[in-house]
Amino acid sequence: MNKVLFATAIALAFCASASGALAQSAVRVGPLVDERSDAGESAPKSVEKKTPAKSDTAPSATINDPARNAPAKTGAGAEKVPSALSSNTSNVPISDTSKPTSTSDAEPKSKSINGVPTGVPSGIPATVPASLTTLPANSGATKPSSTAPPSTITPVANTNTSPPPVVTAPAPTVPTMPNALPPTAIYRVGTGDVLDIRLLNQPTTRESTLYTLMNGGLLEYPLVGDPLPVDNLTTEEIAVRLASELKRRAVFDKPQVVVSVREYASHTVLVTGLVTDPGTKVLRREAVPLYVVIAEAQPRPEAGLANVISRATGQHTPVDLSDATALNVLVYPGDVINVALRPREFFYIGGEINMPGQKDFHAGLTLTQAVLASGGVSRVAGKKVRIKVSRQGADGRLIPIEYKLKDIEEGIVPDPRLQPGDRVEVLSK
Repeated sequence: MNKVLFATAIALAFCASASGALAQSAVRVGPLVDERSDAGESAPKSVEKKTPAKSDTAPSATINDPARNAPAKTGAGAEKVPSALSSNTSNVPISDTSKPTSTSDAEPKSKSINGVPTGVPSGIPATVPASLTTLPANSGATKPSSTAPPSTITPVANTNTSPPPVVTAPAPTVPTMPNALPPTAIYRVGTGDVLDIRLLNQPTTRESTLYTLMNGGLLEYPLVGDPLPVDNLTTEEIAVRLASELKRRAVFDKPQVVVSVREYASHTVLVTGLVTDPGTKVLRREAVPLYVVIAEAQPRPEAGLANVISRATGQHTPVDLSDATALNVLVYPGDVINVALRPREFFYIGGEINMPGQKDFHAGLTLTQAVLASGGVSRVAGKKVRIKVSRQGADGRLIPIEYKLKDIEEGIVPDPRLQPGDRVEVLSK
């Protein structure tokens, strides 16, 4: 009986030592994270004490300590830990108990170290600045208020606001079309013109290269089949059209066509009147200056005026043949030019003048010439002479202009030109 009791006591002592070892391997200091959040205050970091592997030696006195074997308290009262127990944990590794002990447990949504959240809330990018994920234990940072909203992590925006480079394709080179040229530099073919068409892809042959435009401006060129309408086109435009037709018909892969006008017939003007060679005159451009046509018609000595009648507008434009500037007016196909005597024109002078009255006018007459042609200023006029020139306006009213004769004679002001019908009045002081 005694041997049985003794064996029972040894078994009880062995069980007690084993339970103490198990309790020692799971000793926890301080409340859990969830318990701190319930208490509304930040608690120090939880630590876990790990003991070496179990051996056959007798358990130490620390393992049999009743305080160590006591179950852990929950709530606010769990913060008080005996000093004897905390002193025995100086050589024990520290690990974060907020992590799950089993790989099968789910990862917690958020963690905190010293009151600073280190987890990434759902819906926020995983890229977190290092200053928010790592914080030293004794950094002295201010604990966030329990009522403060959780920190929001905003992704860094792209600071490069410069627009992407724009790649612009070079503009295609557009050749200058004949339409952009002045009418004196181009010629548009018409009925009766004879064209010289040469195809450089063919060797030199004895066949004629001259083709006359038929009525309606149709061109019969054998290699393109049906007559080609080319009325009112320039020679460059005709060459482009012929080359396009030859390529379309597969006559030549790269046809080279040159077109020129051999005989001009479609652009004409009519010259009548006091000329030696009247009649139809051919224009080799869309427009030519009047003096070119007058020179070809050879005006007579008594001719002094050319009246140009426009075919487009029907307007009559008188041109003085002695005025070189006026002879630069352009004439167009279909215009009529009538060369006639220059009608007698007059100006009228009065006042302090020796020979007042109606005087013959000629182109280019100036004010001082009119005064001298009238006998000059009378002696009673004095030295300070004013001259008033009155000219009739478009509405029939006279527009007076005054000049000082001394300023004109000394070259201070230019000598003004008179016009037919001007009224000149010489005034003394």
